[in-house]
Amino acid sequence: MNWASLQKGFKAYLRLERSLSANSISSYLQDVSKLETFFVEIGKEKQVKDIDSNDLKAFLKWINMQGMSTHTQARTLSGIKAFFNYLVLEELISIDPSSLLQSPKLSRKLPDTLSLPEINSLIDAIDLSKPEGMRNKAMLEMLYGCGLRVSELVSLKISNLFLDIDLIKIIGKGNKERLVPIGGEAVKYLNIWLQELRVHLEIKPGKEDYVFLNRRGSPLSRVMVFLIIKELATKIGLNKKISPHTFRHSFATHLIEGGADLRAVQEMLGHESITTTEIYTHLDRDYLRSTILQYHPRS
Repeated sequence: MNWASLQKGFKAYLRLERSLSANSISSYLQDVSKLETFFVEIGKEKQVKDIDSNDLKAFLKWINMQGMSTHTQARTLSGIKAFFNYLVLEELISIDPSSLLQSPKLSRKLPDTLSLPEINSLIDAIDLSKPEGMRNKAMLEMLYGCGLRVSELVSLKISNLFLDIDLIKIIGKGNKERLVPIGGEAVKYLNIWLQELRVHLEIKPGKEDYVFLNRRGSPLSRVMVFLIIKELATKIGLNKKISPHTFRHSFATHLIEGGADLRAVQEMLGHESITTTEIYTHLDRDYLRSTILQYHPRS
């Protein structure tokens, strides 16, 4: 089978059996395309069934020479491994040439966070005299108050809001559902947006259930949320590189600083593994030291 046919089958596998999001599927397919491009560039046409571990080692050296970060290299290798795993499952190949390949060692980069005063300053900088002001305020309150990914925010549906019991249903990575508590401030501004402002929009057919819409009645894009936050940061002179994900990092960090259970935070963030959540236990040294002094019996 040729590369195009195999990628088509791989795409169907990722969507139907792995239940991955469109963005994740696109990333996996790009990884496979990089491998195909590698063979073209070195002038070595090769059928997928003939690829061996030495070919893949050469591919890893090649992507390293392209100047990719170690994180990008590791993610690319993850996509390649998933591709060959699919080929083995479908019995298109008998031996997985990627099975013994190791990912490059990753430095564990601590996520950027915002202090509560910084978050308050960003939210207070929103111009509520503009029609989209209350929408933006509700969005930022939800990003920080619920720890949502930006993709979860822009795809949020009215039918998944249970504001009478302070819960929202989130469809996260891999179409996994989770219930997330929503705080009073977020509920307050969300209700104002929904009941007083959103009702005046002319909504595009088929988009009626989306919570956050632009002035044309279509769901907001992830890029637009990013731009809104960047403009607010510039407005208050915040000298930090921030994104919608910064609010998620801050949500988790502030909960753990306040003494929240790590597994509860894992559940709210929708992390499959608790090791992913553990990165938020970086916190400052004084906090960790005071915790030991307060709780350890020998302290």
